[in-house]
Amino acid sequence: MDWLTNGLAILIGFLLRLAIPIALTILVVGLLKLLDERWERVARGEQIPAGIAKNIGCWIINNCSEEQRSGCLAAANPDRPCWQICREPDGRLQERCLACAVFRRSPIPIT
Repeated sequence: MDWLTNGLAILIGFLLRLAIPIALTILVVGLLKLLDERWERVARGEQIPAGIAKNIGCWIINNCSEEQRSGCLAAANPDRPCWQICREPDGRLQERCLACAVFRRSPIPIT
C-alpha cells in the first residue's frame, strides 16, 4: 500500500509540474491569437470604434449645446481630431481631452 501512495504522489507531482506550465502556455497563446486577430481587423479597417468614424465630431458624441459649439475650435475644424486642435499652448493635452470617451476610443496612429 505504501508503494501506491508514493506512486500517486509522484504521479500527481509530475502532472502538476507539467500541467500548470502547459495550461498557462495554452492560455497565453490563446490570448495572443485573439489580440492578433483584433489587430488584423483594425489594420484592415473592419473595426472602427464606436463614435470615431469620420465626420462624427466630439461635440456630437458629447451632446454639446449650440452655445458650446459656437466657441469650440474642434467644431470649427471637423476634419481634424478635436484633441489635436484643443492642445494647450505648450503642446500638452487638456485634462478634459484625456478623460473624454472620444479620445480614449480613438485608434493609436501608426507612424
